[in-house]
Amino acid sequence: MTISVIGAGAFGTALAVALSSKHDRIGLWARDANHALEMQETRSNERRLAGINLPKGLAISADLADFHDENTLLLATPTQTLRPFLETHRQWLAGKTLVACCKGIDVQTMTGPSQLIQEICPNATPAILTGPSFAHDIARGLPTALTLASANETSAMILQDSLSTNTMRLYRSTDMIGAELGGALKNVIAIACGAAMGARLGESARAALMTRGYAEMTRMAKALGAEADTLAGLSGYGDMALTCTSEGSRNYRFGLAIGSHHPFDAKTTVEGAATAQAVTKLAQSMEIEMPICAAVAGLAIGTLTVETAMQVLLSRALKEE
Repeated sequence: MTISVIGAGAFGTALAVALSSKHDRIGLWARDANHALEMQETRSNERRLAGINLPKGLAISADLADFHDENTLLLATPTQTLRPFLETHRQWLAGKTLVACCKGIDVQTMTGPSQLIQEICPNATPAILTGPSFAHDIARGLPTALTLASANETSAMILQDSLSTNTMRLYRSTDMIGAELGGALKNVIAIACGAAMGARLGESARAALMTRGYAEMTRMAKALGAEADTLAGLSGYGDMALTCTSEGSRNYRFGLAIGSHHPFDAKTTVEGAATAQAVTKLAQSMEIEMPICAAVAGLAIGTLTVETAMQVLLSRALKEE
């Protein structure tokens, strides 16, 4: 199996570094030619993953032709740019195994990465790599456990073996819908938790948002055909526990900025902000109650304040858990 990572952001670079400890050659594609040249010369990615040395076996390029012969590609691009990437390069991607490493729901189509791959590149084999992980932890070789999901059991087993390392342990699943929804929706809940903590609403409020947010995640996932047990694993509960409690999460930091009325770097990718819009529209079309996600959608675009959002949530009719 020949492997390359498409996307030289923090997570893509971290995956490439980790996999270089197991494979003689790993490719890393950077969208910007100057960025690729900079990484080649300095053997580091100071723009996205500062302080990490890039192994000699890591081949960096901004030319996709250099990855023509690779049969397995890890797509570490933001969710909202995945669809145009697939559409532009669909002929080149045909027949390859495409492992989506992004966490979100496309705003225009209201679908996740696996469905985008299936619809745009029907001759490719889709898979999902997701779970509780920060790029620096993976790159530094700290213990990490992730979920590798593919509808094809044989493909899942091959990928699990090839992508697991001494410090990055992959658990196998055939529930791609559950795996990708867990990773996408937990980002929305992380924004809610960050907003609550930024507004100094307290740890109890965060615990309530995590618990009721998890209920919303499970509700949506089951309605779309996912297995509830998947959401209880690494790709759901595990990832939510990490991103809702740590400032290492960009989504959590975005929420903190909203709650504390501090500015946030607009150049930072916050997958949960766009996903909140998509999942709210999807929930409305399916008549599924997801009040926390709807509140985050309002917070993200500034139509709701944290105070108003909490008032709306707390004034909902009382019911059984």
